[in-house]
Amino acid sequence: MIRPTNLCAVLAAAALSAALAGCMGEPAGGLGPAPLTPTQRYTLQVEPGVERVALAVHDTGLSPRQHDALVGLANGFGIEGAPVLRIEAPAGGDTVATDFAYQIRHALEAQGVPGSRIQVLAYNAPDVRAPVLVGYDTLRAAVPQCGTHWTNLTRTANNEVSSNFGCAITSNLAAQIENPRDIVQPRGMTPADASRRSVVFADYRAGDMTAAEQEALLADRKIARAVD
Repeated sequence: MIRPTNLCAVLAAAALSAALAGCMGEPAGGLGPAPLTPTQRYTLQVEPGVERVALAVHDTGLSPRQHDALVGLANGFGIEGAPVLRIEAPAGGDTVATDFAYQIRHALEAQGVPGSRIQVLAYNAPDVRAPVLVGYDTLRAAVPQCGTHWTNLTRTANNEVSSNFGCAITSNLAAQIENPRDIVQPRGMTPADASRRSVVFADYRAGDMTAAEQEALLADRKIARAVD
């Protein structure tokens, strides 16, 4: 039988243990499933978006402001590297709106946009003279928010890294990458320049000096200095 004084001591010890357990907090690696490797907790991701302008249909064709807007859109399309630039005209068979859409296409081609990468489509609009939509799909690097939740960095008995490990590096990379499409896939390699290699092989087959003239002169000077 536990005496009242001993019971108070037991309850106090239990309360102290509970308080200490609460102060310990979550393990350093968190309570969720651990990643396969520490560097896989945070990885570079992209978020889709749309860059688009709406151009009012004019019987007289493109206005100067609309032309300037298309110039900026064409430049952005070239920098973004999107696969397709879409021109969406209001459905309904209005000849003025249709002609206006193709005027936009010609203006974009004049700015250097390849015709094979321009699509002319129709969309369901409330009016046959609704604006023509011109735009392309964009990608934006997703920047993770670091430090929103902290675990107990001293609880490392399971030998796991902290739950914020790698977040700052991933966030900095996402903020610095110029073209987020590089996150999705690497850029294609340009063809190799084999002209110099062909010259060297031709000189080698002919028994001539394969090094450039400047390199040969430098080599002679080094040898001369070594002899002296």
